[in-house]
Amino acid sequence: MIEKIKNLPENVIGFNAKAQITGEDYEKVLIPLVEEKLKKFKKLNLLYHLGDEFEKFEPRAMWDDAKTGFLHLRSWGKIAIVTDVSWIRGTSRVFALLLPAHVKIFANKDIDEAVKWVSE
Repeated sequence: MIEKIKNLPENVIGFNAKAQITGEDYEKVLIPLVEEKLKKFKKLNLLYHLGDEFEKFEPRAMWDDAKTGFLHLRSWGKIAIVTDVSWIRGTSRVFALLLPAHVKIFANKDIDEAVKWVSE
């Protein structure tokens, strides 16, 4: 399940990933919000928190994640990934090299710092 994080600046979208993340989560929650915000802003900042309640991604969700990121390749300003999951931290570092956005990876204990950074 993906839940929208509230009380962020207008040009920042944030999500909490909990339990199993599905393609439907992307198609009903994340992608529509990205599309809506891109009508108002040329660049978006993203806060993606995969905390202790996160379990796994379905393959379709991973595809939708990559597709959304690359479809809007030049639309990202800052991306903050917040997680203690080692494979996500490693994968995020690799994909960060391919994106023209500023990507920073934070530990779960540093969520407040991530919110501050992505909101600047």
